[in-house]
Amino acid sequence: MERINYQELVQTILTKHSGNDLDKDTEVQLIFDTKREHYQVINLGWKDQKRVYGCVIHVDIKEGKIWLQRDRTEIRIANELVAAGVLKKDIILAFKAPYLRQFTEFAVE
Repeated sequence: MERINYQELVQTILTKHSGNDLDKDTEVQLIFDTKREHYQVINLGWKDQKRVYGCVIHVDIKEGKIWLQRDRTEIRIANELVAAGVLKKDIILAFKAPYLRQFTEFAVE
């Protein structure tokens, strides 16, 4: 069985999430650093004279594993990765404290 290209898969999933603009005064930006394997979806702009800026999704690929640094989606990126064929042992919920990761069904490190 051929190994899944994690870079391509992460970019595809994040691109799908970038189509959810909050409104006409804000935008969703994709930030892909393919050399260092960092991927983000950012909301930014203005709403009711207040600045909107926040990271919705942040994914890193380190040593062949997918590290989910931030996931502010309803669907949960980890579930999308598993549905696409990524093994749970290759996904780390980095937004959880290291001592809590052992209680998830995903990798500890």
